[in-house]
Amino acid sequence: MTTTHRSPALTAANVEAAVEALRERGLRVSAARRLVLEALYGAEGPLSAERIAEGLEGRLPRSDLASVYRNLETLEEVGLVRHVHLGHGPGLYALAAPEHEYLACESCHAVRSVAREELDGIRAQVREQFGYEARFTHFPLVGLCPNCLAESEGHAHP
Repeated sequence: MTTTHRSPALTAANVEAAVEALRERGLRVSAARRLVLEALYGAEGPLSAERIAEGLEGRLPRSDLASVYRNLETLEEVGLVRHVHLGHGPGLYALAAPEHEYLACESCHAVRSVAREELDGIRAQVREQFGYEARFTHFPLVGLCPNCLAESEGHAHP
């Protein structure tokens, strides 16, 4: 059995706050670790370790992939980073945000981050009918986005 998260979410408003939080926990902040943080804080959504190592299309210096994975693992252990699986691809990494969950389109692979409370109605239905507490942070709620749904029904989405 695997656990999805090792520590409670640790949120930091920016790279400098994250660096300070890591130092408060006795962790070093190497140049490689700082690059991983800069990539995550500069991203619009979850990233693969490979994309971080490649430097986000030239926006950051390239990094060693093994080093990126080691740093992501450490950041996840302290609760600053979460990994998610958004469909059929590699695990992706994002800053820990306990109030955000994901919707993923199985057709076009679009991913939408939504506030946790926006899925509370679905969560309540699952709990009431099956007794499960549904979470959509590690694995998203998967279906068709409005555009793909409209296409599948033979008409374009406005």
